[in-house]
Amino acid sequence: MHITQLNRECLLHLFSFLDKDSRKNLARTCPQLQDVFEDPALWPLLHFRSLTELKKDNFLLSPALRSLSICWHSSRVQVCSIEDWLKSALQRNICSRHESLVNDFLLQVCDRCPNLASVTLSGCGHVTDDCLARLLRCCPRLRALHLENCARVTNRTLTAVAAHGRALQTLHVDFCRNVSAAGLRRLRAACPRLTLRAEHSAAMIPDQLPRGPHAPGAALRKLLLC
Repeated sequence: MHITQLNRECLLHLFSFLDKDSRKNLARTCPQLQDVFEDPALWPLLHFRSLTELKKDNFLLSPALRSLSICWHSSRVQVCSIEDWLKSALQRNICSRHESLVNDFLLQVCDRCPNLASVTLSGCGHVTDDCLARLLRCCPRLRALHLENCARVTNRTLTAVAAHGRALQTLHVDFCRNVSAAGLRRLRAACPRLTLRAEHSAAMIPDQLPRGPHAPGAALRKLLLC
């Protein structure tokens, strides 16, 4: 029996065992398999291990998406986490190549995936409060939001959770240095049923406005961050 003689249900089951690249390669072999590749039922879960994967065309965003994770574990994450005003020209150049990728991708998710239930973002140093607030508004069924080492996430995201995260049951904001203890207390008071975890976030040194190159501790802080 040829693979194209299998029924739709069997083909979807077969595709489900393949990674994104393998699915795309198989879909290129004939129009029938391309049609299976484009079936939203094949894409309830998406996991990305690097930001470059977000630019590929080997996946589908649709209302069928329920779980999304972007986990970037790279040495460049450390560069992204440095405060903008402390970055060298080289570090700014490195960040410029990818700083809008996650935000742009999440905006597409907002437009196409209203039934999203779970989102995990790790090492996404450029994801913004505004982007996460829009995600909460556009995905009213979101039940779990896990944020780890997202340097630009602040108390504004916590405020957006209180305002728009009506279905949210679990929120993790681990190693997010610009989330404060006061912000966490306000969120706990506003959403007492929310399971909230914030490992080390409130204990980390938050971003500070530049005070000039000769400010006390400025040189040491830049050295430690680099």
